[in-house]
Amino acid sequence: MVSELLKRAQGGEPDAQNQLGIHYSEGQGLSQNYQEAKYWFKKAADQGHAGAQVNLGTLYSLGQGAPFSDPMALFWFQKAAEQRNALAFAKLGMMYERGRGVPQNLVEAHMWYNLSAAYGEKRAAESRNALAKHMTAEQIAEADARAKKWAPSRR
Repeated sequence: MVSELLKRAQGGEPDAQNQLGIHYSEGQGLSQNYQEAKYWFKKAADQGHAGAQVNLGTLYSLGQGAPFSDPMALFWFQKAAEQRNALAFAKLGMMYERGRGVPQNLVEAHMWYNLSAAYGEKRAAESRNALAKHMTAEQIAEADARAKKWAPSRR
């Protein structure tokens, strides 16, 4: 299975490259190797694969196989968010909630968690609801309004 995946990844298939990165990242059928994971995630991410962009951003946010870099994590999460990736929305919510690579902003964090939940990420709703306990009704209303208006930027 891994040999077939490797062949497809080497052939330039972004889904296969992302899957191979996951195998390396999690040590599934291969020795865990974050540098190899980063290599394959980057190949797929550069081709616009949203899942690989989130995975690559995660490596940067954890400093695994890539230098710890909130700005790079943010860059890749934003790229995936532009494609309406639910996990990317949640990762951006976490970055704003904790003030990682951006000024801490609970309204912005709530908005991203809200979008993530709307796109099917169940844990994002829990994060949003926990965050809301530290916000005013006005802040929550603003976050909800921003989430309703959000659209990917046109490039």
